[in-house]
Amino acid sequence: MKWMLVVLVGGMTPVNTDLVFDKFADCLAADEQMRKHYTDAFEVWDRWAAANIERRREYSKVRDLQAKRLLSNIGTCVPHAGGDPAAPRQQSDPTPPQTPQAAPTPQPSPKT
Repeated sequence: MKWMLVVLVGGMTPVNTDLVFDKFADCLAADEQMRKHYTDAFEVWDRWAAANIERRREYSKVRDLQAKRLLSNIGTCVPHAGGDPAAPRQQSDPTPPQTPQAAPTPQPSPKT
C-alpha cells in the first residue's frame, strides 16, 4: 500500500501535497521534516521580530499570530490507491466527436 502526505492547514483544511510514499514510516518522516521546517521558519522570524519590534506588547500579539499561522499546520499520512486520478481514461470505442450540422436555410421561391 502507498501513503500520501496531506497537510491540514490551520489544523483543519486538508491540502493535498501529491507526495506519495511506499512505506508508512517514510511518510511519517516527511511529516516530521515538514514540521521541522515550520519550526525553523518560526524561530528565524521570532529572532527578527524580537530585534525589530520595539513595543513588547505588539511583539507578543504578533508572535502569537505567527505561531498559530506556522505551527498549526500539521501533516497526516493517508492510504493512497496508487492510481493517477488526473489521467484521462481511454474510451473503448474511439469515435471522433460529432459536431452538430446546421440545417439548410430555406430559400425563398422565385417570383414570376
